Parts: sequence; C-alpha cells; structure tokens
Amino acid sequence: MRRVVFNQKGGVGKSSIACNLAAVSAAEGYRTLLVDLDPQANSTHYLTGLVKDDIPTGIADFFKQTLASTPGSKKNRAAITRTAYQNLDLITASPDLADLQSKLESKFKINKLRKLLVELSDDYERIYIDTPPSLNFYTFSALVAADRLLIPFDCDSFSRQALQSVMAQVEELRCDHNESLRIEGVVVNQFARRASLHQTLVDELLADGLPVLPVYLSSSVKMRESHEASVPLIHLAPRHKLSLEFVDLLDALERAA
Repeated sequence: MRRVVFNQKGGVGKSSIACNLAAVSAAEGYRTLLVDLDPQANSTHYLTGLVKDDIPTGIADFFKQTLASTPGSKKNRAAITRTAYQNLDLITASPDLADLQSKLESKFKINKLRKLLVELSDDYERIYIDTPPSLNFYTFSALVAADRLLIPFDCDSFSRQALQSVMAQVEELRCDHNESLRIEGVVVNQFARRASLHQTLVDELLADGLPVLPVYLSSSVKMRESHEASVPLIHLAPRHKLSLEFVDLLDALERAA
C-alpha cells in the first residue's frame, strides 16, 4: 500500500502526519518506507536528525539518474537510508530537488516515481510519501504513484477553502492519470477540543459530506518537542495522548483498507 500525504496549503502538518504514521506502522510490525519529496527535507530531518550536507543521497539522485538514462540502460535505483527504528526506512530529500524540477517536467518523467515504488512494494508492506505544499511535479508524481491519499486539515477557515480546492484537483487527476487512487480521508490536525470554532469547522466538513476520519489529532507542544528531538512520538512518548491518537488513526486506516 502506498499512501501519499498532501495538501497544497502549507503548515497543516503533512510531514508530522507522514512521519508519525510511518513510525507507528513500523512499530506495529509492517515493513515501512517513507519517501520524502519536499526540497525542504523536513521528514528527512525529523527521522534522522541530519541536515544539509550530512543528508545521504536519496530521491534527488534517483531523479538525476532518470534524466541521464537512455533506452536500454539499467534500472534506476534510489538509495535507502536505515533509520534508528526497526522496520522503518527512508528515501531522503534534499534542496537539489528544487533545481531538478523544471528538467523533469520538460522530459515528461511523471511516471518514474510510480515505477520505482511499485518495485519497492515487494520489499515494503507500507510506503508513505511526504510532499511539498504545492501541486508541482513532485506532488503530481506522488499522486500518480500512490493508491491512497490522506489530506491534512488544520482547523481554520483558510484550510477549509484549500481543502475544497485540493479535492477538486485530486478528482481531476484521478480521472485522467490514476484511477486507482482513493482518498482515504481528511486528517483533522491541531484540534483543540475546547475551541468551539474547531468543532464547528469539522462539523461543516461532515455536513458537506467530506470523508473526515474519525480520529482527530490534538494540538500539543509535544509535537514540537518531537521535532526538536528528531524522534517520532511513538518512540519519544509512547503513552502521550497525541501518540495514542496516531496509533488509533493508523488502526482506523488499516481496518478500512
């Protein structure tokens, strides 16, 4: 199963959700891979603590190989980084991705990621893909490569507007390029149960018939601590409320899969 986490609105918690679901997946025994496609490399830093020149060659090198390959050449590979956590591997991102984007678009390399991940599906039971906060070559490639989509929603009115736009764009892409892609649901993130506005916004999504997932992720300073420590919540504070919410969210997804 290949899950992509995407919303073109920034700051909604894409990397946090992708990394923590992947970490819980691995902790529950699934052979899990996270693919970081964001040039900012937030997921890469979160899972490894590495920055800039210390980051191993990853998805950028795969795309460089793709640009240099010719018909009949050997298959392109992406270097896989082992994390400190059992069953959890990573294909790193780096700022080089930004420079490669226009070249990849001009060469129509939109299906290369899908082919790579289909091959890697023999080695990994669950693949999570973190994306940039815009519908560009990398997010388009991820949506073509995935069979499940999670859309984060961070409980503000602007996020609701962005969500409607994402749903429309994804439906068009699904019809034209990837009919097997299914929206698993909207992930309510940074939810404050005592804030009436948050509940009102979620109620409006439900009234609109949107596929809001039944587990809401709480707003918590523990997430910031997790990022600063570069340790997913399930390993940093396994009994914390937010950690358990990620466990419940993954269980809900797996039951419905």
